[in-house]
Amino acid sequence: MIRAYGLTKRYGDKTVVDDLGFEVLPGTVTGFLGPNGAGKSTTMRMLLGLDAPTRGRATIGGRAYATHPAPLHEVGALLEARSVHPGRSAYHHLMALALTHSIPQRRVDAVLELAGIHEVARRRVKGFSLGMGQRLGIAAALLGDPATVILDEPVNGLDPEGVLWIRNLLKSLAAEGRTVLVSSHLMSEMALTAEHLIIIGRGKLLADTTVERFVRESGTGSVKVVTPEAGRLTELLVGPGVGFSSDATGVLDVRGTDAEHIGRTAAAHGIPLFELTPQTASLEQAFMDLTRDSVEYIATPNTPATHQNHQAHQAHQSEGAAA
Repeated sequence: MIRAYGLTKRYGDKTVVDDLGFEVLPGTVTGFLGPNGAGKSTTMRMLLGLDAPTRGRATIGGRAYATHPAPLHEVGALLEARSVHPGRSAYHHLMALALTHSIPQRRVDAVLELAGIHEVARRRVKGFSLGMGQRLGIAAALLGDPATVILDEPVNGLDPEGVLWIRNLLKSLAAEGRTVLVSSHLMSEMALTAEHLIIIGRGKLLADTTVERFVRESGTGSVKVVTPEAGRLTELLVGPGVGFSSDATGVLDVRGTDAEHIGRTAAAHGIPLFELTPQTASLEQAFMDLTRDSVEYIATPNTPATHQNHQAHQAHQSEGAAA
């Protein structure tokens, strides 16, 4: 089990992680999510003793990472795939790690095979692609057959086959009873891989819940209603927190109430319904709604006004050139 107790990290007057507390349980893939600058990488570094917290503490398996006598057997971690000497081969990199823990050569061969890089194991790492580097980093994390696995953005640079591989790998590790904590910006992948979520924003805990509950309670779901009496049904459903939108005649998108209430209301007043479909929010939309106020950098959308300003700027430049 991973535990964080009031973790806080400050750099000067900037607080990167702010009184963060959570638990990561074995047997489950836990997604660690947050916008850029939320403090995810700093938190992971504090879990592994690479950064000292300003306040608070973290334990893995009931003790601080640095106090484990054989840490590779307890915790496998990937924080930076490129932290490998470029002149070494993948095989010799893993062998160097293995010798620190008396891990046999057959285990090195096994993780190279597991990561799918056994055929390039004797090549120098400097020639590896980003995806191959990620696979080597994951192989190193699994070298000691650890009970806890911590991976920061493990799918970066992987092709679709590699993404499917890491998804199945994480699930199988959790199914074996291991503790798995993984960060990612790919919400679609987290929706398929993680069962539990820890979400932070600006260093603070925003959510600690299951994926299913988080999406269900996000409040971003709606109900699609198709009826020839949309106006009348709208009048009957009006109430606190209920909202409506429509992009076609007879088609309503209703928020703030559920399909059962809409169906019963329509039946009670003899209103025919041609469709009544709950529209479940995606993990991505629920995440965006939760972290909207925690985003560090917000891009300006290319609105029609922006396009017009661009055209005006181009016309002004053309006039200047003609003059």
